Amino acid sequence: MAMVLGGHGDSMVPLPRYTSVGGVPVTELLDDEVIERLAARTRTGGGEIVGYLKTGSAYYAPGASVAKMVEAVIKDEKRLLAASVYLRGQYGYRDIFLGVPTIIGGGGAEQILEVDLTAQEQQALDRSAAAVQEGVTLLDSFYSPG
Repeated sequence: MAMVLGGHGDSMVPLPRYTSVGGVPVTELLDDEVIERLAARTRTGGGEIVGYLKTGSAYYAPGASVAKMVEAVIKDEKRLLAASVYLRGQYGYRDIFLGVPTIIGGGGAEQILEVDLTAQEQQALDRSAAAVQEGVTLLDSFYSPG
């Protein structure tokens, strides 16, 4: 299971410390250089897919994520997934939708989990949140009267 925080795209924050393969932390399976290459590719993967498609967008991964979320709700699985949810103080943010670890069940986004972040991870999440807010502000300027 991989854990990624923040916005979608180049500003997302992969968390190798919270990523595992068959229950084994990825940090025990791969060296730091390989992990960093994978993290960088994770951040740019959407653009890579768009490049292969030539037209359209990178809808395969978001579509698969939505399918997992719908299944978790229908089956009330209480599944831990990264989901963009409205934050009310979690991770130090208010009034913003941001991707964070979330328990998804019959009630939808039932619980937001706050994992401990290193100072470097928190700074990366701050940059990601700023990029999300910048995008929201830009969209707002197109749709605001006046």
